[in-house]
Amino acid sequence: MLKPVPEFSWPASWHDAYEFDLLESFGESWRKPGYACAYQNRFQKLIDMVESKLPTGSAIIDVAAAQGNFSLGLAERGYNVTWNDLRGELSGYVKLKHEFGDMSFIEGNAFDLSVDGFDGAVITEVIEHVAHPDQFLCQIATLVRPGGYIFMTTPNGGYFRNRLPRFSDCADPSIFEAIQFKPDADGHIFLIHPDELTEFARRAGLEIAEVDLFSNPLTAGHMKLSLLHRLIPRRAIMKFEAISQSSLPPSLAERLFTQIGVCFHKSKG
Repeated sequence: MLKPVPEFSWPASWHDAYEFDLLESFGESWRKPGYACAYQNRFQKLIDMVESKLPTGSAIIDVAAAQGNFSLGLAERGYNVTWNDLRGELSGYVKLKHEFGDMSFIEGNAFDLSVDGFDGAVITEVIEHVAHPDQFLCQIATLVRPGGYIFMTTPNGGYFRNRLPRFSDCADPSIFEAIQFKPDADGHIFLIHPDELTEFARRAGLEIAEVDLFSNPLTAGHMKLSLLHRLIPRRAIMKFEAISQSSLPPSLAERLFTQIGVCFHKSKG
């Protein structure tokens, strides 16, 4: 992935995307080390999940892909990737970073997409920004061929610091329609709890192939633990992350991990 040279004439959305890229991909993780560590952990989790289910050359759509880091990462690993986002102007910024790999671009609201037949769909940190996450997952399922997969990451609603509502407790989600689709953490509406995933999958005609809880408070730099990122080598933090994932009982993991990774499978029947 190429690092673009910022220009004063860029649209504001490009400058915002570049600022995030400095933290996430372009070597300034020291500014927010916990955030950057959690992002890179999430990036690798998503890549590993895709590679475990789909061979290279598979067609993947990355929905609401923003600055396209997951799109670019998958394209560089040999996948045929279609980038999508409501903010169509961001495609120009993504093209500046595109170094190699097969990519195409479709702008527009995910609910309005009429393409289909993809082997996989990627939705990273998206579903928590929509007023009707159940309907959103149903829409994403229409983009994928029978036998294909949907790969999702989202903040864990069961995390002990979460104060946002459960979707399943909301009698009328339409009240949030006016504020949906906003970017960044300020745009979170609901956070999905692990025990809601089965019903979400059922409504969308999907099966859950894999669920992974990850990024403990140290990895994410929560509760001022980000200070330790300046003292402890990254490899030690990730070693503790791996140990915590393998050793915590499910009930405790649901409360302590900040992220959920889910792979849904669309059956052929």
